[in-house]
Amino acid sequence: MKIYTRKGDDGFASLYGGRRLPKHHPRLEAYGTIDELISWIGLLRSYRETVKHADFLLYIQKQLMACAAALAYDNENPSGEIMLPEEECVEKTEKEIDKLNEQLPSLKSFIIPGGNIIVSNCHITRCVCRRAERNVTKLGESEKAPEIIIKFLNRLSDYFFVLARFLNKDIDNENVNYNC
Repeated sequence: MKIYTRKGDDGFASLYGGRRLPKHHPRLEAYGTIDELISWIGLLRSYRETVKHADFLLYIQKQLMACAAALAYDNENPSGEIMLPEEECVEKTEKEIDKLNEQLPSLKSFIIPGGNIIVSNCHITRCVCRRAERNVTKLGESEKAPEIIIKFLNRLSDYFFVLARFLNKDIDNENVNYNC
């Protein structure tokens, strides 16, 4: 199987179902940003500091693959069943946030991202997640976007914020606080 098809050379891409959209369409922007998010999470999984979190990070990647597939599905030309993330993905993420957060001191100020490479990449992942959420909600203004995807992305950005704080604590690195 060849990896290239030449079908996108005209600046359009096909949804699952056949409809072709320009590559700058909000639907492609939404699932393209989720694809970028999946890659950033893959980078996070590669660090030895995240070994304890690797299974959950892989779980997130799999759920995001389902999100991207759902957004690539042609609602106007349905062919087959739409793939969605697990219904309990939001609840599982909340439980993971709570588990990490109970080991952290209470937050009394803003945190300036950084401190080391892993924590910086975790904050970048959080920001990409927020962008994905914005893109999906923007898509929702003109087309149907599954609600579970928006909820999951919203919770994930919280997860990456807490994970960054946790990793800083775990490696004995200080968060840089900022008080307004």
